[in-house]
Amino acid sequence: MSDTIALAIGLADYNDPRDAADVVALLDAYARDPMGGGAPLAETTKARLASDLAANPQAFSLLARIGARALGLANCFMGYSTFAAAPLVNIHDLAVLPGHRGAGIGKALLAAVEAEALKRGACKITLEVLSGNPARHLYAREGYGDYQLDPATGHALFWQKRLK
Repeated sequence: MSDTIALAIGLADYNDPRDAADVVALLDAYARDPMGGGAPLAETTKARLASDLAANPQAFSLLARIGARALGLANCFMGYSTFAAAPLVNIHDLAVLPGHRGAGIGKALLAAVEAEALKRGACKITLEVLSGNPARHLYAREGYGDYQLDPATGHALFWQKRLK
């Protein structure tokens, strides 16, 4: 990171053309990374993403910038913990451009997500991570980890069933 221009993190305005373009570009870069699946986003996804997020009242994104250049992204969604009867925040995507990783941008994004989650009254933050993703070490250092309700029942797994 530059010593002369500080890292700035702020909420994305999906209706702002620059923010919308940055959200799409950063998510596309993440999708192209092996940890994001290794393939670009479909053109139809790129065309709809910002407007779909703007239409979802549970969505918010944080952009990390140095100067005018967007280098990191956290796409988040509000959820609800039935056990705590309180809102939660799920980090659906956390991305830092290659070449800028290891410079504290991911850590700063996680801190910004936590601050936003607290502002929204969330009881916890959830995320998923591939077991081979080096970012899991950052998440662990920042207090994230798998969970279990009772050691006898094992730890939680995140499963999916694709519909499209």
